Amino acid sequence: MRLGSVGALAAMAAFALAAFRTWRFPAAIGLGTASDIEIRIELEVAERDARRRVEGSCPFVVGRASDADLLLLDPEVSRRHARFENDGNTVFVSDLHSSNGTFLNGRRVVDTIEVRPGDSIDVGSVRLTFLGSQPCS
Repeated sequence: MRLGSVGALAAMAAFALAAFRTWRFPAAIGLGTASDIEIRIELEVAERDARRRVEGSCPFVVGRASDADLLLLDPEVSRRHARFENDGNTVFVSDLHSSNGTFLNGRRVVDTIEVRPGDSIDVGSVRLTFLGSQPCS
């Protein structure tokens, strides 16, 4: 193997490792040992031309149904559109088989996936920004 090939291989390995560290793996909720921790989440809701902050405990359902934790009146939002859940201190979002899909940072949510502070979650024409979470005291 030539020395140039070793350098190229090392560069590819470094790139793959950097990509692996930022990758978010779909989760199997409930497999952790600390899933009984109650977590409060905070979201910023950008709906039409208004913004508001909302807090709630996981599991937290977003939709048009009157029993949703976050009621959105957008006709593009399904009655039960998306759900925030936790496994220990980690918060995840999943699409509840909505008609128009749920998007995390512009990518369609096809599995339960981790959310981090600053992430954007689009449901219909409403943008939710995940501001953070903390254990309930």
